[in-house]
Order: sequence, then structure tokens, then C-alpha cells
Amino acid sequence: MPVGAGNTWRGMAHVALLAGVLTGCSEAAEGDESKAPASPSATARASAGSGADDTAAASGGRIGATGSACELPVAFDIGESWKAEAVEAPLRQGPVSLACEVDAKPAGNIGFLRAWAGPSGDADARTVLEAFVKAEDGADKARYSSFRSGNLTGVEVEYLYTSELLDETKEESAFAVVTADGPVVVHLGGLDTEEHKEMLPAYELAKRTLRTA
Repeated sequence: MPVGAGNTWRGMAHVALLAGVLTGCSEAAEGDESKAPASPSATARASAGSGADDTAAASGGRIGATGSACELPVAFDIGESWKAEAVEAPLRQGPVSLACEVDAKPAGNIGFLRAWAGPSGDADARTVLEAFVKAEDGADKARYSSFRSGNLTGVEVEYLYTSELLDETKEESAFAVVTADGPVVVHLGGLDTEEHKEMLPAYELAKRTLRTA
């Protein structure tokens, strides 16, 4: 699938997430707000204000190995209550195609940790990740750094993504490694920067527990 189609899908997905949030807020307004329990996302934001962003995420299982929800060249832990699902009709971005989506909504956040995989080649992790970011229209101010997890050495990036459709800018993160079975990029988005920051502990958990499958 052309990269442009992937960007169109991304914009539509962002709008759908936003619509879901607005619908939920509208429904809450119709009831007695003084008696309504705080939403998981609201609770997470309150905790974030007291330093929850520095707390390691609890593991909710492991994906990547044969027989797991998503089979990948690498395996890593996902956050507690996050739900992983293999993608049967992958979208392509740069040198990799979408292989797995890990949904944060069951854990109270709006966003996904997505794993992208590609065929074996000569490109190193930095080259793969740069191509991935370059293929994303609206990506800017990318900052790259190296990391090591177990027997894997990779590269990660923090950057800003501006949606022309919604006219807003938000933070995003991704890391890449290259294995004998090809490169893998793990990307964390989110509805907005606030949601992104709340989900970072789960992203760090995936990076910290990353191993070849």
C-alpha cells in the first residue's frame, strides 16, 4: 500500500479516536456528574501529576513468540490490561509494514503501541528508523539515540507529528532493531501529547524487555 494511503488511514483513525472521546464526554454530561466515577484516563492523569510517569509499567504478558497474540521477529512485554491483536492487512510505512496493534484503551488511555516488521536486508536500525519517520507526513524535529536491551542494540527516536486534518501537534516515539529475520519498528502514538506521556511507561517496558523471539 502506498505511503500516502497509510497517512490517510492515520488521519482517519485519529478523527475516529477523537470522536469517541467527545461522544463519551457528551454521555457523561447527561448524567449526574457528581455521582459518576472518574474515568480510568482521568485517574491516570491525576496520578501523572503526582509523578506516575516515572513509575515502571506492570507487565500484562508477552507478545512476539510463536503462539502469542502477535508473532514477530522480536518478543517484548506489553502493559497490564493492554490488548494485542495481529494485523492481517498490514499498512506500509517506509521499509516496514504494520504487523501488530496493542490497544491502550482497556488500560484507560487512548492510543496504540504498534509493531512494524520488514524483510531482511542490509539496512541498519538507524537507517530503518529514519526511513520510517521520513515516510510519515507531518513528522518533524526528530531526535535519535541508541539503546541496548538484552542481546539487541537499537535506535530510538522522539519527534513531533503535526496533523493537517486536525491542525495540532503532538509528541510521538519509536524504536527500531534489526534481526536475522528483518527489521522491527515499535511505535507509540496517542490521541495527543498528554495521552502519549501517560503511555510512555508501557513503551519503556516494551523496550526494556525486548529480545529476539
